[in-house]
Amino acid sequence: MKIAGLQKMTLLDFPGKVACTVFLPGCNFRCPFCHNGQILDNSVESAMEPEALLSFLKKRQGLLDGVCITGGEPTLQPDLPAFLRSIKALGYPVKLDTNGSNPQVLKALVAEHLVDYVAMDVKNSPEAYPLTTGIANLSLSPVQESLAFLLEDHVDYELRTTVVAELHSPEHIAEMGKWVQTVALGKKAKKWFLQFFVARDSVPDSRLSPPKDVQMFEYVEILTPYANKIEVRG
Repeated sequence: MKIAGLQKMTLLDFPGKVACTVFLPGCNFRCPFCHNGQILDNSVESAMEPEALLSFLKKRQGLLDGVCITGGEPTLQPDLPAFLRSIKALGYPVKLDTNGSNPQVLKALVAEHLVDYVAMDVKNSPEAYPLTTGIANLSLSPVQESLAFLLEDHVDYELRTTVVAELHSPEHIAEMGKWVQTVALGKKAKKWFLQFFVARDSVPDSRLSPPKDVQMFEYVEILTPYANKIEVRG
């Protein structure tokens, strides 16, 4: 297991918990707005050994309430299940961030009770997914399968969308909401968070910008019929 980085404490990433965030490298998407662009290639050097991370977690027992696993796309790591077993053995709840592209891995992790909370990115409307993910011939079938699985409430979850002024429009947002509703067979999503894009040096496309506040709150109104809870984060 290669670990690209560790944020030793966060109050934001795992709702209701004081957690740390573990960054795993490698991703099958190339979103132009990705704020972890420096770890998209799995060939990046490891920042620490898994044993060192587990030692850190042992020392933080009683101080941390959970562990967030993010990327990149964590489900691409073949050693992820064994890694999560080691973390769970220490008594930590685990939150997984995913783009939904590996539904079989997601389902297996949930079935083995290796994750307690899943945050899945819903990037855009189906039509805009290739542009938003940077993958021209992207098949949405795996993403839709993961989305359907989460919407069936097998595990606590949230949907989240990073909003970029150049990539999202009211029409995109409306179509995204309708898509999720269709996948959910008419049921509302449990929680959906809209996040402002943040320009950083690590972002692949430096020309991108966040939406204006008024635009973001318009998007909240558009998505309100499709989620029980929808909020702006960041």
